[in-house]
Amino acid sequence: MTDATTPAAKARAQAVVAEQSDALLALSHAIHAAPEIAWQEVRSSALVSEALAAGGYAVTSGVAGMPTAFAASVGGGPLHVAILAEYDALPGIGHACGHNIIAASAVGAGLALVPLADELGLTVHVLGSPAEEIGDDGGKQRLIAAGAFDDVHLAMMVHPAAYEVVDPPMIAASMFEVRYTGVAAHAAMHPEQGVNAADAMTVAQVAIGLLRQALLPTVRVHGIVTHGGEAPNIIPAYATARYIVRGWTIDELESVRPRVLRCFEAGAIATGAGLEIVGGQAPYAEVRHDAGLAASYKANAEALGRTFSEPEMLRSRGSGSTDMGNVSQVVPTIHPYVRIETGGAVNHQPEFAAAAATPSGDRAVLDGAVAMAWTSIDAATDPELRRRLLAGG
Repeated sequence: MTDATTPAAKARAQAVVAEQSDALLALSHAIHAAPEIAWQEVRSSALVSEALAAGGYAVTSGVAGMPTAFAASVGGGPLHVAILAEYDALPGIGHACGHNIIAASAVGAGLALVPLADELGLTVHVLGSPAEEIGDDGGKQRLIAAGAFDDVHLAMMVHPAAYEVVDPPMIAASMFEVRYTGVAAHAAMHPEQGVNAADAMTVAQVAIGLLRQALLPTVRVHGIVTHGGEAPNIIPAYATARYIVRGWTIDELESVRPRVLRCFEAGAIATGAGLEIVGGQAPYAEVRHDAGLAASYKANAEALGRTFSEPEMLRSRGSGSTDMGNVSQVVPTIHPYVRIETGGAVNHQPEFAAAAATPSGDRAVLDGAVAMAWTSIDAATDPELRRRLLAGG
C-alpha cells in the first residue's frame, strides 16, 4: 500500500469502529459493571478475547502462564503491531483508572485493522495484559519474559485521564510487601514479654518521613498498613504493609530503594521484630514514548476533534507508573492519555470510576480505537516510519 491510499484506509478503519460502536460500548460497560482485581479478571478477559475471536482473530488464552492473559492475532504482514488491553480494577473502588475504556478501545482498534492488515503488510496482535495495578511483576513483564514482544515492531495503548496528553511522563515504580513478626503478650499484665510488630512499623514510617527531606522531588514513597494487630490489649505479633517507591527513571528508583528498605530494617532493629520484604524485585520502568509514533497519534486524535492540554505539574513530578514502561524499553511504544469528563476528579478516585462509564468515557473508547488504528496505518504506510520500525526502532 502506498501513502496515497492512506486516507481511504483510515476511512475504512473508522467505518468499522462506527459499525461496532454499540458492541464496543457494551463491552466497556460490562467490564465496568463487574470490576475484577489483579489476577482475578476471568470474566473481563473472556469478554475481551471473545469479542476479538468473533471479529476474526486467532486467540490463545492463558499465555505466559497467566490464566487471565491472552494473545490474539490477525494478518500475516512483516510489520507487527501490538495493541495492549488492560482490564484489572482497583480494590474497593472498581474501575477508577478506567481500564474498561482501555480494553474496549483496544478491541475497537484491533477490529478496525482486520480488513486492512494483509494489504497494509501488517500482523496485528491484541494482547490481554492482566494485573497492571499491582506495581511489581505485572502482566506485561511476564508477557515480555515469555517472548510475546520478540517479533513486535511497535506497541500502543490509550489510557483515560482527566486531561489529554500524548506523551505523559510515566515514572518507574517498585511495589513490595513488608512483614514484621514479633511476640504477642498481654499489653497490661506482661508487656515485657512481647515484641511489638506494630511498633516496628511505626519506627519505619517515622524514618521514611524523615528520609523524604533528603529525596529528590521526583521520588515518591507511599504505602498502607494492611495489618496492625488484633486487639488493643494484645501486643501485636504481626504487622504488614504494602509500599511503593517511585523514581523518575529506573536508575533513580534503584538508587533510592535501598535507603527506604533500611528504614524498615530500622524498625526491626529498634524493636527486635523479624522482618521480611516480599516482592519489589521486578519494578516497573519509566515509559519511553516513541516520538514518531506519538506525533502520528497526536495528529490523528486532533483530526477526531480532541484537544491536547498538558498540566505543567506532569513534567515536574510525573503521572503514575505502568508496566507499559517495561514494554517501551524493548519496543517503540506510545501510551497517550485520552481525556474524559470527570468533574474535577482524578485517577484512583471513586468519582473517576463513575466517569469511566459516561458518554464522555464512551467517546474516549471510540476515539481511542480510531486514533490507534489510524496510527497503525501511518506506521504501515509512511515509508520512513515503516523502514525505521522494521529495522528495530
